[in-house]
This record gives sequence, C-alpha cells and structure tokens, in this order.
Amino acid sequence: MRSRYPAGRLPEPPSPMADDGREASFCDTCAFSSVCVAAGYDKPELVELQCLVEHAGPFRTGEHVFRTGDPFRAIYAVRRGTVKTRTIDREGREQVLGFYLPGEVIGLNAIYPEQFPCDAVALDTTSFCRFSFPAMSALASRVPAVQRHLFRMLSKELGNASLLAGDYSADERVAAFLLDLAGRFAARGFSATRFHLSMSRGDIANYLRLAAETVSRVLSRFRTQQLIQIEGRDLDILNPSGLKAIGQALLPE
Repeated sequence: MRSRYPAGRLPEPPSPMADDGREASFCDTCAFSSVCVAAGYDKPELVELQCLVEHAGPFRTGEHVFRTGDPFRAIYAVRRGTVKTRTIDREGREQVLGFYLPGEVIGLNAIYPEQFPCDAVALDTTSFCRFSFPAMSALASRVPAVQRHLFRMLSKELGNASLLAGDYSADERVAAFLLDLAGRFAARGFSATRFHLSMSRGDIANYLRLAAETVSRVLSRFRTQQLIQIEGRDLDILNPSGLKAIGQALLPE
C-alpha cells in the first residue's frame, strides 16, 4: 500500500493538553467537566470544586507521580501527557496495570488501603490537577453531582481491571486496546483515528499479557490488512469497523 503521507510518514498528531479552564467552569477535557454540565456552570458549589484544584508537575518521562506505599492524600487528574500504573514483584518483574490519558484520574484504587498500591510513572512530559481527597469527599457529601461522578469513576476503574480477563487471542486484545484508546481520546475531543502511542511496545505487551514480539507481529499484520497505518509510535486507524470486528468480544456493548 502506498502511503498517503509524504515520504511514507504520518503527520505529527496533536498533543492533547487541557487548558486552564474559564473563570466559572473547568476546561472541556477536565475529569470533572461532566459534573459542571450536570449541575450547571453557575452553581456556587462548583467554585468550591475549582478551589480544590492544585496544579502538579510537570513530571518528565520516567519520573514517579507516586510510588507503592506512599500515603494516599489526593487523586490526580491528568491534564497533559500519559501515565502508566504498575506493580513490581519481589523478583523485580513489572506488571503494567493501565494507561491514563488527559481527563482521566489516577489514585482511586488507593482509597481503601489509604496508601497507593502501585507506582504511577510519566510516559512523557505530564502535568496534573491534584484534588485533596478528604476535601473532595466532604464536597461530595454536599453536592450529589460530585458524589455520583466519583462513584462512576470508581465503577469504571473496577471495569477496566477486568477488561483483559478471559481467553482471547492476541489479535482480539490488540484490536480492542487500540479501539479503547481511540474511544477515550474521542471522549475528550481529540482525534479518534490518529494519535501518538506514548507507551512502548513492551508496555503494551505487558498490559495485554502478551510478548512484545507478538504485539509487533499483530501490528504489522493489521498494517498489511490496511486496518492501520503506523510509523514508530504514530498511529492512524484506517478501518475502525474492521478493527471492531476483530476486537468486539472485549469491547463494551
């Protein structure tokens, strides 16, 4: 297949970045933007929600946002960049738990133990809105929209943890992973068909419980089948319906 891009290379995807919001509301990519929409931007309670926000970062590639065992005091909403969460076992083996994009929240799995059960590592230059969880909990008890949103985020976190359970093929896992990323970018107003993979092939393979070589072979096969175009980590989904046909068993209804 002849590439439709000059010199066979994909154009640089836009870098997802949330702005700092407006005076009376959060920016559209904020993890709590749906709360503002549901409650109404002019509600005084939302001013209090905004006052909880503390900007954190930037964190450079490979830097820890938090480490396993750190005391849990806040949740982190990604403003820019991508984060992976992971655990390291006693033999030093890494297990990737998930990847988080702008507008998504990390740290919810620390609520019960009151300490972080995993590491959060920046995959590129990353910044956050940090919310004090005790203050957020107090606000949620007074503002139903905030409480409902916290429950939704917790429910989604639990759902993501079981996404890869079951006996699925490598093709199914990779197709579902790419479509899941596409949907999450689209939900925040970014392109659903062209984006940059901040995570390495090794990280993707680790997360999908596959070998890195297997992921590379699947991506090459998808490219040959004209489902995707990929150059380095820049990905263009050419045939979303074709990918969906492969990965639909892992995708939500």
